[in-house]
Amino acid sequence: MIKRIVSIAGKPGLYKLVSQGKNMLIVESLTTGKRTPAYARDKVISLADVAIYTDGEDMPLGEVLEKINAFTGGKPVDLKSFESDDALRAYLAEIMPEYDRDRVYTNDIKKLFSWYNQLIAAGVTQFKDDEIAQDQAAEAAEKADQAEA
Repeated sequence: MIKRIVSIAGKPGLYKLVSQGKNMLIVESLTTGKRTPAYARDKVISLADVAIYTDGEDMPLGEVLEKINAFTGGKPVDLKSFESDDALRAYLAEIMPEYDRDRVYTNDIKKLFSWYNQLIAAGVTQFKDDEIAQDQAAEAAEKADQAEA
């Protein structure tokens, strides 16, 4: 599911990829449901392509969102309850102690929790399982095609 969710630079919120045209994408806002075009000049990023810096290898956003979902019990994160940036960083450290404190900025953390809240509000609760199942199905189909040839 997260593969079809995109962020567009300069536009607020997250969008679901609906269709592709010749030089544009048709996207639908997760919050309003309004469809709009995203042109080739727009910087469009799929959430599946985003990762968070950690002390080891970078962690895909889907895994991070799964951790947040498990930690909060599927409830949204109240960003206004944090008095300071340090409190926000400490909260992320509870969820994900291995995140790289030098390369992950406070604005990144705010955006992460904002995206999580938008996904939860839109009813998205599967952040990575669908992708894994789709990838495994695609691999199985590819192996079957190779076996037939």
